[in-house]
Amino acid sequence: MYHLYGWYFTEASSPVKRDSIECANLLAMSPQQQQQSPVPSPCISLCEMAPDTGLCRGCLRTIDEIVQWGSADDDYKRAVWAEIRRREADMEFR
Repeated sequence: MYHLYGWYFTEASSPVKRDSIECANLLAMSPQQQQQSPVPSPCISLCEMAPDTGLCRGCLRTIDEIVQWGSADDDYKRAVWAEIRRREADMEFR
């Protein structure tokens, strides 16, 4: 998945326009967000698990991370955000 000016592209879908709140969720968490409670969800309502990676194509979380999110504490959620950032950095754009 990649984005360009608020449009999100995946191999399996047409471009999807996301609003500014959803776009903000995909951008790096600012220092204020890192301290924000509750930690915002990375979900952008583009839910599709990629069989090759085991990650959601929309938020780049594993199914276990998605399931645990609702009952997780803020430290866990921040750790998931850090992992999402690592995954984004490792992605190859085609």
